[in-house]
Amino acid sequence: MNLNAKAGAALALTAAALSAQAANTMCVFDIIGASGDAFNMAKDYAVAMQKNGVTVELKAYSNEAAAVDEFRAGKCDALMATAFRTREFNGVAGAIDTLGATTVVRDGKVDLPASYEVVRKVVQTFSSPQAAKLMVEGNYEVGGIVPLGAAYPVVNNRAIDSVEALAGKKIAALEYDRAQAMMIQRVGGRAVPADINNLSAKFNSGEVDMIAAPTLAYKPLELGKGIGAKGGIARFPLMILTYQVVLKQARFPAGFGEKSREHWVGEFDRAMRLIQNADASIPAGTWMEVSPDHVKKYTNILRESRISIAEQGVYNKQGLKVIKKVRCAANPAEADCSAPSEEG
Repeated sequence: MNLNAKAGAALALTAAALSAQAANTMCVFDIIGASGDAFNMAKDYAVAMQKNGVTVELKAYSNEAAAVDEFRAGKCDALMATAFRTREFNGVAGAIDTLGATTVVRDGKVDLPASYEVVRKVVQTFSSPQAAKLMVEGNYEVGGIVPLGAAYPVVNNRAIDSVEALAGKKIAALEYDRAQAMMIQRVGGRAVPADINNLSAKFNSGEVDMIAAPTLAYKPLELGKGIGAKGGIARFPLMILTYQVVLKQARFPAGFGEKSREHWVGEFDRAMRLIQNADASIPAGTWMEVSPDHVKKYTNILRESRISIAEQGVYNKQGLKVIKKVRCAANPAEADCSAPSEEG
């Protein structure tokens, strides 16, 4: 082999090595797997990041715990999962999925469009260059946030229609989210440990009387089976859920996190269309309307629980401060907006 040939071979090997080094793996949780909406959004994300010079290879997981374990073990450079799971990697961003934190209430009614606008503005705030430092915690960086939808109380009996009616009822609590068990205990319910992958089985079999779920879960998890003829979905969002992308910062080029977050800000409306379609797919008779008095009671107990849980270090106070500021800008008349920033 002559010198030119050797040099060419060396360059080819170097290029191959750089290409391999540039490939980053992202574990993506989607309850449906590779055919689900979340995974489809992740595929478009990978295409967009390729244009920014970073190759992202996707691995689909229908089991969220497995996706997180692989990420922790270093088998993935990035993770896309619900904020309940990603909160451990960044508490500020994880504060979005906090009891009642983004819910706007006006005149005894939940203003759902305004609540989603609060989420949008919080996501935009966290994705701005000015908030870049808040999106980094240790070796991890939040690479994007997108809404998954309001989590509604789903019950197997319409008699469970008030805070008082929750006493003694068996309520599913995600075992990796301490806040849920604390909230259930506060209302006198019995917390039953669960995870996303067995939530519907526990509800549909009658092992629990109530779960909290977004409408996007209604069809995939066949929640109509557990609701049956006697149950329903209360039209009161306990919180608005999000998917979050977390990056192992050292595995990506400098500045990649900001480009990644910008991409997901642009996906907000697409996610909202999916949520609105899921809302519209719920049979009209399945919804349970909530009276103004009960809305007030729910709102107060969520606020009290949020403050108590934050004081115990489960929720991130800095994140809650930002969220409260955005929510109160949207509706300054809310009772807690004239109070000191109790979340921090």
